[in-house]
Amino acid sequence: MIINEIPASETWAIRHKVMWPDMPFEFVQLKEDYLGIHFGLYNESKLVAIVSCFEDNEEMQFRKLATLTEEQGKGNATILLEYIIQQARNKGVKRIWCNARVNKKSFYEKFEMIDTQVTFFKSGQEFTIMELRF
Repeated sequence: MIINEIPASETWAIRHKVMWPDMPFEFVQLKEDYLGIHFGLYNESKLVAIVSCFEDNEEMQFRKLATLTEEQGKGNATILLEYIIQQARNKGVKRIWCNARVNKKSFYEKFEMIDTQVTFFKSGQEFTIMELRF
């Protein structure tokens, strides 16, 4: 497996297919994507998981961590999340955080991320802010 920095446009198909399949494709094209750094995890030459990172001062938010359905359960998201957590540490980031779907909260807890108890709804999905402080 290889992790590469990729253009935002290469994240959109997986975002749409995995996270928001019932929404128009444009829904996953964030206007702020050009401000982020995007990573893709490849299994051989196939892009199987993606994540987008946005830095602000000593914080990094990651968004849209997604793995193709047929590739889930194989550790791909774990490898990608471990990679960006290490990137954050290397850059001296003090806090890494995400808006996690509530039903995925236990996944982030495996990385010692803490639920801040700040929740909200977006397009019918409930989210909670998860964070890891260094």
